[in-house]
Amino acid sequence: MKEGIHPKVYPVLFVDGAHEWTGVSTYKGNTTRTIDGVEYQVVNVDISAFSHPFYTGQKRLVDTAGRVEKFMRRYGQQMANQGKKQP
Repeated sequence: MKEGIHPKVYPVLFVDGAHEWTGVSTYKGNTTRTIDGVEYQVVNVDISAFSHPFYTGQKRLVDTAGRVEKFMRRYGQQMANQGKKQP
């Protein structure tokens, strides 16, 4: 293998703030945190296997009404016209 072409890897702490879950891997993060004398790059994740509704069995209501209305305003007329046959 060629030397000097691979990026440096650092120990990384992935933090799921909702459930205080942490996992360690190698990746380049933006911030650092020192735990037990070892400096880790920190990556905050919004959803992990410990907080995802599919894995936890909890259902969460996601409000997408604004997105649906925006879609219907933009493409609703086109969709209605597709159903009609042109003479």
